[in-house]
Amino acid sequence: MAHTWSNWSKTISSTPTDVATPWTIEALETTVDEAIAQCRRLKAVGSGHSFTSIAAANDIQLDLSNYTGIVTFDQHAGRVTLRSGTRLWQIAQLLAGSGWAMENLGDINQQSIAGAISTGTHGTGVRFGALASQVIGLEFITGTGQRLTVSEDQDPEVLDALRVSLGAFGIVTTVTLQLVPEYDLRTVEAPAPLDEVLDNWQAFNDQHDHFEVFWFGHDQNVQTKSSQRLPVQDRSPSPLQRAQNWVTDELVSNGGLALISQLGRRYRRLLPALNRYATRAWGSSDVTAHWSSAFATPRRVRFNEMEYALPFETIPDVVRELRALFCRKNLGSTFPLEIRSAAPDTAWLATNHSQPTGYIAVHQYFQQDFREYFAQIEPILRAAGGRPHWGKLHTLAAADFPALYPKWQQMLDLREQYDPQRIFANSYVTRVLGA
Repeated sequence: MAHTWSNWSKTISSTPTDVATPWTIEALETTVDEAIAQCRRLKAVGSGHSFTSIAAANDIQLDLSNYTGIVTFDQHAGRVTLRSGTRLWQIAQLLAGSGWAMENLGDINQQSIAGAISTGTHGTGVRFGALASQVIGLEFITGTGQRLTVSEDQDPEVLDALRVSLGAFGIVTTVTLQLVPEYDLRTVEAPAPLDEVLDNWQAFNDQHDHFEVFWFGHDQNVQTKSSQRLPVQDRSPSPLQRAQNWVTDELVSNGGLALISQLGRRYRRLLPALNRYATRAWGSSDVTAHWSSAFATPRRVRFNEMEYALPFETIPDVVRELRALFCRKNLGSTFPLEIRSAAPDTAWLATNHSQPTGYIAVHQYFQQDFREYFAQIEPILRAAGGRPHWGKLHTLAAADFPALYPKWQQMLDLREQYDPQRIFANSYVTRVLGA
């Protein structure tokens, strides 16, 4: 029986001819070698949390969900080498009791480590890069069958080329991360006037280790989320705290959002009122938790997403332009826009390459057509010099990217060297990188 794969938001599906699920490096290498020998297309798939078809496979699907765990761990240096299919949530469990932590994470932890770095997944914080910034080594199988080992000490320029690779150069077999001493995170969520946040965008980010904004487009207030790193304390949440967390995460955040999304889908005229209600209902909170559980939040309500990385200093003006658009076009969504930041990175295809970066992400409920909403917003983000997230929806094609990425031609040259037969291409990779 044919196996049909779909991504998390259920908007992308594919029916691969064959599915390989290796448990060992030997089995993984054999799968890649056979695909190369037979000139077949091969795509690795992680958790399916990309909204584009970057992981869609029509020939051989390489399912790495069983290829997980620690290969080596240098306790003294705080360096861990992981099999490429290891999920982000598993990393936190594998590091438990070690005294080490990942430097930064996003608010979803279901992705595989290889998928997360290959698409440029990030969290927030002006002093912290994306997940790929934590990578100090990779092992890789190219489209010619070559086994590569690159690190910050051995071929660092190639490491920069491969840390964010779109899966277009080969198969990542292991990822080595530089860890940091473990920490707690105190996170304060509170409403604030939108204009106050925009007028003090730099200051809000400078004052906090991690800062992000959730803005329902028809409201003049936003929800801010500010986090500070603290020394680890030996604490367990009380029964009351666990109950409060459940109410916030499940009843309010997910249950409430599901209800609002259904109302907004059926009665578009209610969007402004629903947006204002959502901000008020979010409320305030002040929670301290270990890093392993502090970043991620459960996402039960499915959505589609577009996100652009912009020069950090442009964020206030771009948000003001979006506010004017929402008012002028009566445009909107039951989901908030999410506004975050990141430090510069040297990875060739990192969306935060060589510049302090602000991110604006827009979402639409998965049972609604996202195309009109995203099409109205995307030109504003592009005009501000935006670079689209590789794993999220956008309309750019190969001709659009040379002006956005200084290393674009070097990247194309390396792709030609590592995958001349285009073993790892699919429709999305061809669209954004060329044939």
